[in-house]
Amino acid sequence: RVVSGGFDLGLAFDGDADRVFVVDEKGRGLSGSTTTAILAAGVLRAHPGATVLYNLICSRSVPEVIIEHGGVPVRTKVGHSNIKQVMAETGAVFGGEHSAHYYFLDNYRADSGIIATMFMLQELSRAQMPLSQFRAPFERYEASGEINTSVDSADAVMQAVAKVYQQFPQDWIDGLTVDCGNWWFNLRASNTEPLLRLNLEAATRDECDNHVAEVLSLVTSI
Repeated sequence: RVVSGGFDLGLAFDGDADRVFVVDEKGRGLSGSTTTAILAAGVLRAHPGATVLYNLICSRSVPEVIIEHGGVPVRTKVGHSNIKQVMAETGAVFGGEHSAHYYFLDNYRADSGIIATMFMLQELSRAQMPLSQFRAPFERYEASGEINTSVDSADAVMQAVAKVYQQFPQDWIDGLTVDCGNWWFNLRASNTEPLLRLNLEAATRDECDNHVAEVLSLVTSI
């Protein structure tokens, strides 16, 4: 519809409009990470040196952009309650999630697709270029998207995977995150289903696909 109508962008809200997904003029969606990075740059223009939150499945480009624009990035667990709590503890002015929730200090730390839209329109207006071009500097890596695998024991699988990658830095802030240098991944258990969720990011599409196959093969073999 965006392409056929010749529109500058499209906006897709969920039922209660606390989330928004953005589509560029070529009909390509922006990830929640890309939108978070763009909004963070805009917020930091008005609040120099401020703290900005991002959850741990966001792209590495998000903290990079925050730092480049003079902000202080803080990595959090996934989810409303976690973001809002850390915003209160740190005084953060903005927080973004890969799932397209965007939180604003001046909105009582609540998420709002409408406010996020206003910021996106502001940034696009300032840029004076098509969104397909404007987005490019904020998209630096290739991501797997969230891949779900049914498992009997998510914790047992994560512990076994951690041992295989024990030579790399790891944390258990929210599931298992492993930093393998030029690529990283997070494994998290679903709170409602017997599923293990994989998010992985690498420098190139081929590297991303190869590492996804590597980790999924390990997960399914355990």
